[in-house]
Amino acid sequence: MKHVRPSAPHRLEAVADLEAVIGRPAPMIMIKQISALDEGCRTVLALCPVAAFGYRDSDGTSRTTFVGGTAGFARALSPTRISFPLPGSGDPRGRGHRPGAGDPHGPVSLFFLLPGVGEILRVNGTAAGRKDGQVLVDVTEAYVHCAQAVLRSGLWQPSQGASAPAPPLADDGPLSGPGVADFLAAAPFLALSTWDASGGSDTSPRGDRQAVARILDGRTLVIPDRKGNKRADTLHNLLQDDRLSFAALVPGRSGVLHVHGRGAITDDPALLETMALRGMPPHLALLIDVEHAEVTGNDALVRSRLWSPGAHPDPATMPDLMALGAEHLASNVSASPGGPPAFLLRAVGAIPGVSRLLRRVMDRAYRSGLRKEGYEDIRPQGFSRPAGADTGEGGSGHPLREVRVAEIRRETPSTITLALEDVGGDPRPFDFRPGQYFTLVADIDGRPVRRAYSASSAPGSSRLEVTVKHVGSGRFSTHVHRGLRVDDRLAVRGPSGSFHAGPRPPSDTVLIAAGSGVTPMMSMIRARIADRTGRDRIALLCSSRDAEEVIFAGELARMAQDFPDRLSVTQVLTRRDGRLDAAGVERWLARRSPAADAHYYVCGPEPLMDVVRSVLAGRGVPDEQVHRERYTSVADTGSAMTVPQEMTVEEDGRTLGTVMVEPGQTLLDAGLAAGLAMPHSCTVGNCGDCMVRLRSGEVAQNEPNCLTPQQRSEGYVLTCVGCPLSGVTVDIAEP
Repeated sequence: MKHVRPSAPHRLEAVADLEAVIGRPAPMIMIKQISALDEGCRTVLALCPVAAFGYRDSDGTSRTTFVGGTAGFARALSPTRISFPLPGSGDPRGRGHRPGAGDPHGPVSLFFLLPGVGEILRVNGTAAGRKDGQVLVDVTEAYVHCAQAVLRSGLWQPSQGASAPAPPLADDGPLSGPGVADFLAAAPFLALSTWDASGGSDTSPRGDRQAVARILDGRTLVIPDRKGNKRADTLHNLLQDDRLSFAALVPGRSGVLHVHGRGAITDDPALLETMALRGMPPHLALLIDVEHAEVTGNDALVRSRLWSPGAHPDPATMPDLMALGAEHLASNVSASPGGPPAFLLRAVGAIPGVSRLLRRVMDRAYRSGLRKEGYEDIRPQGFSRPAGADTGEGGSGHPLREVRVAEIRRETPSTITLALEDVGGDPRPFDFRPGQYFTLVADIDGRPVRRAYSASSAPGSSRLEVTVKHVGSGRFSTHVHRGLRVDDRLAVRGPSGSFHAGPRPPSDTVLIAAGSGVTPMMSMIRARIADRTGRDRIALLCSSRDAEEVIFAGELARMAQDFPDRLSVTQVLTRRDGRLDAAGVERWLARRSPAADAHYYVCGPEPLMDVVRSVLAGRGVPDEQVHRERYTSVADTGSAMTVPQEMTVEEDGRTLGTVMVEPGQTLLDAGLAAGLAMPHSCTVGNCGDCMVRLRSGEVAQNEPNCLTPQQRSEGYVLTCVGCPLSGVTVDIAEP
């Protein structure tokens, strides 16, 4: 794409000049909005996984981003109020937040995307503050927008492979930033936000063949405005307030280009001619003086997986937005003087087959209109399944399961237990093997944060219990202890891990734990004691700092008293007794006299693991009877990556797809967002299910993780905690 800029393009500055080109919008176009969310709008919100959101912060800076991540993320609190989560600052990545600094102020606007559907639902309103981490919006109008922008861009047909890189810019400016020009060269779709002078906001879709916005120089963009634009809200707004922002998408990628600046309208013939399709130039164009441009990963796109067909509802269950728009129009027309009565219009719409007929007629009109604008080969709406696309969560991974906090129970001054159950009225049991862990996902300051915690409850219950010890520098544990409340929602993935009791217990099970390492042991004990017909014995040796920090102290003591023939519990308090050493472990084992077929489970800090390992080796215990669990707490290496990098995914040498990994993303996030069947389970570097061979390139990984020295030397990496430092090729074939 060649960067060309005519000198001083002519600009329109008056409404009369604008309407001389585009005319006035037809009355029928301007009366299709409604002032409150009806049942149809609420149905769309319940199904939509992502929306474009335009707002201004307290400094008056215009911002547009994509929000959401799961269907129903936006909740209709009433017909005139909605709420949804928003990353916590003006920084699109939600980093460095000063509370309130980046919160929306004044008029705001959204449009909601249904995967595979061309029409969108637009909602305008006013920011009404935050509550419990949710942005509140008072709705002033809602209406259905036509499908032309989506059809022009081919939004639901993700491109295969990377586009050609943009030519270098001859001058400096915001568009010279890392990855910006290349992203623009590949982006056919964007959400553009503008404001008027009377308290209104508008976020509308823009789509075009290939690049929707073209670079003129390092700080100037041009966006064609083709003849399908009927309302022209953006154009009218810019004549009153030239501040704007947009967020651009590349189908198949989970990154977003965020831009804000100032806009103007031009009818310059020479400039318009450079954007002609089949000899037909646009009637107008937007000139944007860019003040800021940055490509970032977007958590809403990662989690919503817009281009993964198996992650979304059956298209047959999607509402017909064209029919919804017709319903809104009928209501407003019948309310107008001289308009036909509403019951007559609705009766016509209720005739069997009419909706399908109108759908076909409208789709044909879309295609006819777009061909007249110069578009050829307009592809039908719906998904184009990319190579290797998954049909669910992908690979061996477990899908995310939304849960609510049903109970918070204090165990010690530094430890609490969360009781989690399914959202909704039909809770399912949590099935796992005693000792396994689950990955909890919480939205903290607008970003999903994941940590793995062992189940402390027995399997099979409709409640899952996990016990969390507060770590001073732990972001997730601090959130759990200080910010989480009953009825708050989390997501859970799992179960994961090979540290678990087998289906047939040995005659003796020996458990050795320190601190919170007792939590998987508690699941094993509860599960075995619940089997009243069992005859197996369990011996627990547990080390804690002092009596106040003994987790499950009361329950363990009661069970040992009630079942003395099956459970013995020995508590070691390091402040009183000193740390467990080899001699202490040996003395305890000698008193217990475990059977030859006993299995040993050890969970705690590395020094304790080493002590127990040496003692058991000295007693001749076979390795297959010894099970160890080590907790890892990974650091964040996402900041090491500043520009998008290309990842090629292979399986036994066969290419499955090529995707872009955005700054702040992991290899796994990018692959799943693009619909590739990437194996995974825990997503926090603990289980190894996402291990792949690095064929080429360089990857930084969060440490510590579960890779062994041999696996590292053989070129394996973990995609869930790996970020590319260059273009990479990975092979997902099972090692």
